[in-house]
Order: sequence, then structure tokens, then C-alpha cells
Amino acid sequence: MTPADQDLAALWLTLKLAGVTTLVLLILGTPLAWWLARSTARWKVMVDALVALPLVLPPTVLGFYLLVAMGPEGPLGQLFTALGGAPPVFSFIGLVIGSVIYSLPFVVQPLRDAFAAIGTLPLEVAATLRASPLDWFFTVAVPMARSGFLTAAVLGFAHTLGEFGVVLMIGGNIPGQTQVLSIAIYEHVEALDYGRAHLLAGGLLAASFLMLLAVYGFNRRFSTVRA
Repeated sequence: MTPADQDLAALWLTLKLAGVTTLVLLILGTPLAWWLARSTARWKVMVDALVALPLVLPPTVLGFYLLVAMGPEGPLGQLFTALGGAPPVFSFIGLVIGSVIYSLPFVVQPLRDAFAAIGTLPLEVAATLRASPLDWFFTVAVPMARSGFLTAAVLGFAHTLGEFGVVLMIGGNIPGQTQVLSIAIYEHVEALDYGRAHLLAGGLLAASFLMLLAVYGFNRRFSTVRA
């Protein structure tokens, strides 16, 4: 595999990882964010803290414990083995698991804030019209929180694009299998190939800026329309 082919493979794997991770986070994070926005349980604070933990935890620490958990002797590794598979370390599945945990707050927190901003009045009105909880969730809450969904999707995707410590710990650096763009950039810098490093890093920088620009532009327009 030539260096150019290796970079293209890293680009494809990174986009695939970010897309799958964002989809999984939206599916799992939406009910969690809804519960955090609506619940009055005392232990909600603990769940909030656990969700936010990846924001302050060093990626290598999180990656280390995920490596232990997903290894052959770890609980996740043994579960995969019992189901007839291989431990998920150094595989794409392992990267997805690690990315979902590491990017969790970037999806859940914007959704939680968007759901909380809705308030109770629209939901109470829907309830008086005999809408079921499932109906008013999908017909009232979700449309009113669409800016939160956009922010969550873009932040989750962009954050996954730039992951380094976690994916390196649990996936290693296997070209075409677990080597993502951030690791490819590091490898080019180690080899003093600054030209290829600039190309990949500049692409990530531009993509991240454009995604954030789109989010801020949409949220500003949405706020203007609501006003």
C-alpha cells in the first residue's frame, strides 16, 4: 500500500467511524438526554457527571480502561468470546465502542439542553389533546429540539474525526483497519513528512471549521425565526 493509498484508507475509515459513532450516539443519546431533561430523580446528578466524565478525563486513561475491558480477559472481551466472536480490541467495532463513550457528552448535552428549553407548556397542551407520551415526544419535542439535534450530530461527528488517544489505545495503528487520520498525521510527523501531515491536518481543520460554521449559522437563523 502506497503512502497515498494509506492516507485515503485512513480518511475513509475516519469518516466511516465518525458516521457510525454519530448514528449510534443519536439513537442511544436521545432517550438518555430526554430523561436527563425531564427527570427529578436524586441520582440524576450522578448520571450527568458520568456523561460529562470524558470531557475532563485524559483520553489515554479512558483508552486504557477500555483496553482492559475489551481485552481477552476483560468483561466485554469475554462477552464477545462467549457470543462466538473475537475480543473487540484492535478492530473497527472496538473503535466504535470507544468513540461512542468518548463522544457521549458532545451529543447528550446539546440534546438535553434543547429538550429542557422546550419547557412543560407545549407538552401539557399536547397531553390535553389526548396525545400519548410517544406522540407528543415525536410530534412536539423532537421538532422543537431540531437545533439541538443538529448541534449534537455535528459536534459528535467532528469530535470523532479528531480522536487520537482513545483510538490509539484500543485500536493501535493498523493501516486500513484501525489507522484513522489523527494517527496518520502523527505517523507523518514522526517520519518528518510535514507535507503530508499539513495536507491531512489542514483538511481536518477546514472540515471542522465549516461544520461549526454551519451549526452556528443554523442556530442563529433558528433563533431569529423563533423570535
